[in-house]
Amino acid sequence: MKDERLKNGGMQFITHYTERYSYLDAARMALEGGCRWVQLRMKDTPVETIEPVALEVQALCRQYGATFIIDDHVELAKKLHADGVHLGKKDMPIADARRILGAEYIIGGTANTFEDVLQHYKAGADYIGCGPFRYTTTKKNLSPILGLEGYTAIIHRMQEKDIHLPIVAIGGITIADIPAVMQTGVSGIALSGTVLHADSPADEMKRIISLMENEK
Repeated sequence: MKDERLKNGGMQFITHYTERYSYLDAARMALEGGCRWVQLRMKDTPVETIEPVALEVQALCRQYGATFIIDDHVELAKKLHADGVHLGKKDMPIADARRILGAEYIIGGTANTFEDVLQHYKAGADYIGCGPFRYTTTKKNLSPILGLEGYTAIIHRMQEKDIHLPIVAIGGITIADIPAVMQTGVSGIALSGTVLHADSPADEMKRIISLMENEK
């Protein structure tokens, strides 16, 4: 069951607040465009404010057969029976989250370096959100900027150590970057702003998914 839900992770959409769209609107447009993985990310927001939004986004994801991930909040993910949780470098350790959630929940972790990847792998992560590809305001506290060379180097070291874990590139990626980023050997791409800033986010997501299919 978890493996099936993980298969949706080649194209991940991460919500963030904009003046044009609510979190629910953003998720709906990504799903209408064919994305089947939504991470609800509401940074610096009280959990009691996140919960009603999470319930709406989760219902929408179920309608589309999409994987629903909550950023940061392990207990909320368990309470709502979300598909999983994504944990940043300053959030709960992955091993602790695994003890709380058990084996059936998807747990992703943020990484900047091969050492981060190795740590998350040993702790039982199901996938890695690896970045940033370039500077981005939504990930402004992360460093170093990886670029194509950074991804290639991390994937190479993973192969040397026989580590098999999906690596999802994130951080300031545009549609023009996708072919080159996919050539580095990453498993997928996570997007936010490049979709929401388009004239038609749903149509932009359709274009992106079509491009991703051609890169396989």
